[in-house]
Amino acid sequence: MNHIFVLSCGTRVSLLRAFKKSMQGQGRLIAGDCNPLAPALYEADAHYVLPRIDAPEYLDVLLGICRKEQISGVLTLIDPEIAFLAANADAFARIGVTALVSSKEAALMSFDKMQMHDFCVENGFRTVATYAELEAAEKALEEGRLSFPLFAKPLCGSCSYMARRVEDLEHLRFLCGRYPQTIVQEFMPGNEIGADVYVDGVSGEVVSVFTKRKLLMRSGETDKAVSFRDPRLFALICDFVKKANYRYQLDIDLFERDGEYYISEVNPRFGGGYPLAFECGCDFPALILNNLRGIANAPQVGEYPDGVRMMKYPEVKFLR
Repeated sequence: MNHIFVLSCGTRVSLLRAFKKSMQGQGRLIAGDCNPLAPALYEADAHYVLPRIDAPEYLDVLLGICRKEQISGVLTLIDPEIAFLAANADAFARIGVTALVSSKEAALMSFDKMQMHDFCVENGFRTVATYAELEAAEKALEEGRLSFPLFAKPLCGSCSYMARRVEDLEHLRFLCGRYPQTIVQEFMPGNEIGADVYVDGVSGEVVSVFTKRKLLMRSGETDKAVSFRDPRLFALICDFVKKANYRYQLDIDLFERDGEYYISEVNPRFGGGYPLAFECGCDFPALILNNLRGIANAPQVGEYPDGVRMMKYPEVKFLR
């Protein structure tokens, strides 16, 4: 039996339900969050209200729960906790728990948008033009390599927090002066694409890639999307992921412009649009369960139907 502990579950009810569906008879699902009103807590077989992730006792609390519940694998659904799990992977391993995350180096690169940009450029992958300094962005504007509108966002941020469209130089200078560590990016007018990727924890190979065109975004998450397949995109993603040395579940954001794909960001965790991949048969929880048993998964890249649409809508949960 393999019991899985999902941290910072928040509102990800659909994802917890996907895990429960895959895990029937194979283990228990445990959920944790610092907010007792996080609705996804109550989809699990057992749940824990946890300290905040920056609390000094946080690691000890998690290790205690893992021992009590005989946890096999632990994962998180929020960006700030990914590097924490990666940094403490050995502490979990000592009690027989696999931290289902990429390496600390890969996690930190994903969270730092300039590091990600530089990695893509150095390895020959098209990416969104990004500038860490206002002076460099102004020079690119003067030379015609950049033009308005632009985007300004935090160097290390998630869920589109503080991401702003910028229409003129005055606004750009204000934002960069007001908010330290603001980066400047070109505006990408093409189609926005999301990829759900699983890198096998045993073989290290990419075994599942699911891609969707994003039709509507809300608060940084995919709200409406439609599945599609392109072998050229699958090859690009497999090459990128292997060179970046990722592991387990990934959420990759890309743009398509003039027939070319541009890598934008990588979240080394389950993305908000993963329920569409699961509905189409890309069962990452099942792949995780196999890996926890030491079984390498067979490749199934692109094995799903085109044209399946996802439309999120609000639900209500009551607690007595």
